Amino acid sequence: MSQFFYVHPDNPQGRLMKQAAEIIRQGGVIVYPTDSGYALGCHIGDKKALDRICRIRDIDKNHNFTLVCKDLSELSEYTRVDNSAFRALKNNTPGPYTFIFKASKEVPKRLLNPKKRTIGIRVPDNAIVHGLLAALEEPIMSTTLIMPGKSMAEYDPENIRDMLEHQVDLIINGGHLGEHPTTVIDYSEGDAQVIRIGEGDPAPFE
Repeated sequence: MSQFFYVHPDNPQGRLMKQAAEIIRQGGVIVYPTDSGYALGCHIGDKKALDRICRIRDIDKNHNFTLVCKDLSELSEYTRVDNSAFRALKNNTPGPYTFIFKASKEVPKRLLNPKKRTIGIRVPDNAIVHGLLAALEEPIMSTTLIMPGKSMAEYDPENIRDMLEHQVDLIINGGHLGEHPTTVIDYSEGDAQVIRIGEGDPAPFE
C-alpha cells in the first residue's frame, strides 16, 4: 500500500518533501506532479526501481527516459552541452520543454536510448518538483505517467491512487492537472531539432 501525500501546489510542505526524498533514496517508486502532468520517478542509480516503472508503463529498454533537474547547474554532469545550447536552455527554463542530449558517462547505461546514447533533460516549472529536488539534492529519473493502452498522461491523483496504490511507494497529490505535453528539442546531433511541439514555444529553437 502506497503512502499518499496531500501537498500544497504553491507552497509544498518541507516535511513532506523530505519524506518523499527519503523514499526515493531508499529505492522507492513515486508518482509526482509536474508542469506537464503526473510522472513516475525513482533514484537515478536504482535498477530495481526502474524495472518496476517499466512494468507499470509496459515499456522496454528502448524507451527515452528523462532526468528531471532543479536547474541547469546539473547539465554538465549528465550531458554533453555546448555554450550555444546552454544559453538557449537558460533563456527558456524552467518550463514545459524536454531536451535531448548525448549523455555523459555519469548516466547509467540502462537509462540511455541504446542506439543514440541519449538522455532527456527537464527543468519543470512546478513548485512541488522544485521542493522535492531541493530535498533530494540530485535529479530524479522520470517518465510521464501514461498507462498501457493510453496516449495521455494521468491527471487525477485520486484515479492514480485507485490504479497504482499497490504498485508504487508514494503518490504526491498536487491537485488535478490538465494535459500539457512538453515541447521536445533534440540537441543530440548538434543543432537544435524540434521533435514535438507542445506547451513550450518552439520559436527560440527553430
